[in-house]
Amino acid sequence: MPSSTSAKSAKAVRAAGKVSPSRKKDGGKVPMGKGPLKKRQIPWLVIGAAVVIVALIGALAFSLVPKYRDKAELEKYTPTAQKKDPSDQIPGVTKKEYPAGLHVSGTQRVAYDQTPPFGGPHDQAWANCMGIVYSKPIRVENAVHSLEHGAVWITYNPDKVDAAGIDTLKQKVVGKGYTLMSPFPGLQSAVSLQSWGHQLKLDSADDKRINQFITALRENSYGVYPEVGASCSNPTFDAENPLPYDPTPPGPNAVPMDGKGLQQDQTELSGGGMPGGVPGMPDIPGVPSIPGVPTQPAEGQ
Repeated sequence: MPSSTSAKSAKAVRAAGKVSPSRKKDGGKVPMGKGPLKKRQIPWLVIGAAVVIVALIGALAFSLVPKYRDKAELEKYTPTAQKKDPSDQIPGVTKKEYPAGLHVSGTQRVAYDQTPPFGGPHDQAWANCMGIVYSKPIRVENAVHSLEHGAVWITYNPDKVDAAGIDTLKQKVVGKGYTLMSPFPGLQSAVSLQSWGHQLKLDSADDKRINQFITALRENSYGVYPEVGASCSNPTFDAENPLPYDPTPPGPNAVPMDGKGLQQDQTELSGGGMPGGVPGMPDIPGVPSIPGVPTQPAEGQ
């Protein structure tokens, strides 16, 4: 009997040993390396933020790098005491010498030798050139006086420049002093730029030489234009309804380019306006003898 009891006990122990692993699996600790692995979470928010930052940096670089490159390129056309007329480096620029300070009245016309003109006798009133975009063609005798004050006059043929091209040109004028812009019907080229004694005709409003010309000649005080320091503001020259451009031939009574019969204004020959850029008193309307005030043609003229 004892031997039988011992045998049963041994069987019970072995049976208990076989059952114990399953109990450990259900309620006990799972041996290391035997359980399921936890899934690692991907930090999508961090990755998304990094992508946005990289995109912003790329956008800024795309936007700013060309501007810095263009600015560096234009440095070559910035006038200095050693390089007084950088327009000499711009292909296509025409240069001529013109006498200054020769004024005509509001009823007179000048037999200009260039179209558009860029020097010579001109009206005693200048076209407002404080970043003004004229929607209508303006009287050339007034525009030439603006050039004498150091302005750059951008003209374009409305039949050759589309709306996008006009907007491109406007961006070079609006808000920038000593510039003005107007349509010029019949212009042979699409675009023509004028400063005193300088002209550049171009086939496109996107031509990079436009910025070069403006940089080199707008308010270039190194003897490039006669009236250094003269004002470009003239509120009496109506930007909405300017004195109109006359496309007809000037006729036999036009003032010749040498200004024969005119007397030079000595105040303009001596360097232009008073300190602060106020030549004469351009803000008093109705007094034709004061420089800067447009002389309105009489009735019927």
